[in-house]
Amino acid sequence: MSLKINYKNTSLKKISKNIVLFVDEKFSLGHLKKYISKLEFSYVSDLLKTSDLKKNIIFFELSSKKKIVLVSIKKDLTTSNLENLGAEFYERINYGNKSEYFVITDSFIGEKRNLIGHFFHGLKLKSYKFNKYKTKKDLRLILINVVGAKNKPLLTHKLKFKALEEGTFFARDLVSEPGNILHPDEYAKRLKALKKNGLKVNIYDEKKLKKLGMNALLGVGQGSVRGSYLVTIEWKGAKNNSKPLAFIGKGVCFDTGGYSLKPAKFMEDMTYDMAGSAAVVGLMKSLALRKAKINAVGVVGLVENMVSGNAQRPGDIVKSFSGKTIEILNTDAEGRLVLADAITFTEKKFKPKFMIDLATLTGAIIISLGSEYAGLFSNNDKLSKELIKAGEKVQEKLWRMPLNKNFDKLINSKNADMQNINYVGGAGSTTAAQFLQRFILNKTPWAHLDIAGMAFSKYGGALNSGGATGYGVRLLNQLIEDYYE
Repeated sequence: MSLKINYKNTSLKKISKNIVLFVDEKFSLGHLKKYISKLEFSYVSDLLKTSDLKKNIIFFELSSKKKIVLVSIKKDLTTSNLENLGAEFYERINYGNKSEYFVITDSFIGEKRNLIGHFFHGLKLKSYKFNKYKTKKDLRLILINVVGAKNKPLLTHKLKFKALEEGTFFARDLVSEPGNILHPDEYAKRLKALKKNGLKVNIYDEKKLKKLGMNALLGVGQGSVRGSYLVTIEWKGAKNNSKPLAFIGKGVCFDTGGYSLKPAKFMEDMTYDMAGSAAVVGLMKSLALRKAKINAVGVVGLVENMVSGNAQRPGDIVKSFSGKTIEILNTDAEGRLVLADAITFTEKKFKPKFMIDLATLTGAIIISLGSEYAGLFSNNDKLSKELIKAGEKVQEKLWRMPLNKNFDKLINSKNADMQNINYVGGAGSTTAAQFLQRFILNKTPWAHLDIAGMAFSKYGGALNSGGATGYGVRLLNQLIEDYYE
C-alpha cells in the first residue's frame, strides 16, 4: 500500500469522491452547505441525530462510491491530539483490498494553526509498514487531495514534519531489520552514508577501540565473527562553538545473552536490542534534515552478543575506558558495558552540555512501567523536568525513577571496582542506572532512558501500527526545540 498526499486548488463542485470535512465538537453542520449538495446535507443531518457524537470521526456511506467523513475538532485540542486524529483517520481508511481516494477541504480552521500539518503528521507516522522482505506487495493506493489555500502547511512546518518522519522511519527501519542483515558491520556502513545529509561521521573499529582501551564494549562483542564499533555522528548547526548536546545509544544488534543464555522463546525479538542507538541515529538525521540551530553529537556502540569459544565468560574482569574495572557476573547484562565506555568517551572527547543515553536495558523496567512509560534516571532535576514535559507533548512519556548512593552497595565487587549486576536481586533497573552513573567523571548533567518497554510494540500504539516504534526521536527533538534551540 502506498500513501500520497497532494495539495490542489480543485473546484469544490467537481468533488465526486469521498470528502473529509472538519467540524466542531458539537458536529455543527451549518458551514458545510457550500461543500456538499442539499440532498447530502439533509441526509447527513438526519443521520447525525442518531449518531454517537462522542466519537472523533464519523463515516457516512452515501453510496458505494462516495463517503462523507466528519472529523471533530475539540476546542481544547492539542497538537498531540490532532496527530492522534490523523492516525485514527488512517486506521479507519486502511482496510479492504481496493485503493481509496479522499478530498480534504478547509471546512474548519478556527484557531487551530497548522491543523492539517499535525493531522497528516500523525497519519503518516501511523501508516509506516516494514514490508521490505515480503514478496507479495500490497498495490493499493490511498490518495488524499487537499483543497483550499488555508490548508497548505507553512513551508517551515512542512520541512520539520518531513524531517521528523524520515528520522523516525529510519529508526524504525533499523530496528525492524533481521539480525543476519543488520549486524554491526552493516550498521556501521549505513551510518557512514549519513554524511550525505551534512553529518560528520567517525567510525572507530576494533583496532582503534583496543588502542583507546574500550575493553568493556569490546568484551561484549568478542564472541561474534562480526566487528565491534563505536560511531560518532556530529551536527554543527549553531553559529558559535557552543558545547554540543550529546545523545548516546546502545546498539546490540543481536543479543543471545552470551553464556548467560536467554530462553529460546522470543529470542528472535532481540534484534531490537539496538533500538536505543536507532533513536539516536534517527534524531541526528532529523536534526540535519531540518537544519537545527544547535550543535549535537550522537554516539552509538555497535556490537553483537554471541556465544562462541571466544565469548566473554561469567567471572571475567575487564578494564573500562574510564580506567575502572568491572567483574562480569552475567553476560546478559551487556548493554551497560557498551554504554559505560561510550558515556566516558563522549564526556571526555566532546565535553557536552548534557548527555542523554537511550537503551533497551532491563526487563525490570517493563515489569515496573509496562509499555506506557520509559524509565528516566538522572543526576539533574532540570534536565529531568524538561524531558518529562517534552515527552508529554509528543506522547513519548517518561517516569522518573530513583538513584541513590545506597544502591551502590548492590553493585560493589570483592574482586574489581564493581560488578555488572546486582546478584542479591531487586531494583534491577535502578542498579543498572547506578552502574552507568559511575562512568560520568566530570559531573556532566546526564539522563538515562530505559526504553525496553517502548521500543517495540506487539499490538501497536497511537502513532504506530505495531513493531518498531522509533521511540525517542520525536521526544528528543521536542526537548531540543523547546529548551535548547
